[in-house]
Amino acid sequence: MNCDRSFIAAIFVTLFASVIFAQAGKNPQTGSGKANSRPPAATPTPTPGKTTNVPADDTPLDGPEIVVDTRLVTIPVRVLDRGGRFLPGLDKDNFKVYEDGVEQEIALFSNDTQPFTVALVLDMSYSAKFKATEIQNAAIEFIDQLRPEDRVTVISFAEDVVIQCEPTNDRKTIYAAIKRTQIATGTSLYEAVDLTINDRLRRIDGRKAMVLFTDGVDTSSRRSNDIDNLRDALEIDTIIYPIRYDTFADVQRIKNNPTGQQIPTGIPTGGPPIGSTPPAIPTGNKTSPFPFPIPTTGVGVPSDKGTTREEYNKGEEYLDQLAFRTGGRIYVADTLGNLGNAFSKIASELREFYSIGYYPNGEAVAGKVRRIKVKVDQEKAAVKARDSYVIGAKKKS
Repeated sequence: MNCDRSFIAAIFVTLFASVIFAQAGKNPQTGSGKANSRPPAATPTPTPGKTTNVPADDTPLDGPEIVVDTRLVTIPVRVLDRGGRFLPGLDKDNFKVYEDGVEQEIALFSNDTQPFTVALVLDMSYSAKFKATEIQNAAIEFIDQLRPEDRVTVISFAEDVVIQCEPTNDRKTIYAAIKRTQIATGTSLYEAVDLTINDRLRRIDGRKAMVLFTDGVDTSSRRSNDIDNLRDALEIDTIIYPIRYDTFADVQRIKNNPTGQQIPTGIPTGGPPIGSTPPAIPTGNKTSPFPFPIPTTGVGVPSDKGTTREEYNKGEEYLDQLAFRTGGRIYVADTLGNLGNAFSKIASELREFYSIGYYPNGEAVAGKVRRIKVKVDQEKAAVKARDSYVIGAKKKS
């Protein structure tokens, strides 16, 4: 009997030990037969211009999660033949991309049929070269030349920056947004560009462009400046197309003869709001013919801010740099005809881009300028693309 009991006890100990060893070979949370194993983590779809956090597959489930920061750099690229015409139909294998002289592996490629998100940014200050209705009509004609799937956000600015509509491809909504724009005082150009880049376009995926209609002179921005704008332009994967008009001569006529009887050529005669007639401005025993108040200082003398040749030269250089740093192009529009022509050329050019994306080799150092070179295997073809970008500071989540 004692022998039987000993035998039974031995069997029980053996079974218990087997269970212990079997459990030791399992991960208690996954039920896998391998230590610390788990189903492979789903890798997030890479987002152009954003940092993607990818969980490491061998991270212990009971410890802190290890993340790897990766930044997908996207570059809009145009390829032209020897006659300056766009070369369609190319694919990923036709391109090579280099960063700081080192070839990069192309991780993303989209062809010229992919839609754009376009930020249409309109300067509606009193110094505008055109009447409000002329600006609106030209902008609507531009919208009509975009592809139906392209989305548009309309942003206008004078002293205040107004988001007239969020990105949409609903044409009626876009037309209504354009028609809501009104001429007003002040020119917060830098704040408009800052808001467009950082609060709107930076968070949008896919191909992006900004069309900026302005004379380039800022008179009322307080929270933004040109240096910050140009730095941000290097960080974002957005093409910027400025349409510049020159109001220097008109502004000088107003500045030098604020109570004169001749209305300067090109100054809008409608006045805000559109369709209304503002009251005349008393000037002694005369009435000023101008449809807007002349900017004055505290002692009633016209202000010089935004009227000097130096400020206009600075504005021109600022717009040139916005285009150059993003791979865009600047257009000059001093007549209604070449305003429409500028919009038309931009709309056509937006249909002629490829997009290339890659994950850069090496450590990402905030503030460092990286040089880019894109090559194509087409004989005597010219590649138009930005040649550098700046690694932005890591955004706090």
